[in-house]
Amino acid sequence: MIQLDLNNPEFQANLLALHKPEAWAVLKTLRLLQAMSWEQLQSSKGLHWELIQSRQGPSGERLYSLRISRSCRAVAWRDGTWLRLLSLHPDHDSAYR
Repeated sequence: MIQLDLNNPEFQANLLALHKPEAWAVLKTLRLLQAMSWEQLQSSKGLHWELIQSRQGPSGERLYSLRISRSCRAVAWRDGTWLRLLSLHPDHDSAYR
């Protein structure tokens, strides 16, 4: 099972800046992630787990992007059983912005 780390200050600021409907959508996805295995996350067509080639985490970790709502993506990395969320960003591919 995936454990979520939501303690990054940038992630928290991004989450708290969302409008209520978008914040609820993010929370719904976080609940879903917590119930998933790593294999389910990586193979999920809806979450679009993708390696970010151009960036690294704070200590050189491989960063990933995942769709967290219709109009928002998260940047995160895997740390053992933990999914450490770094930030939220508007999804530029989304038609729902």
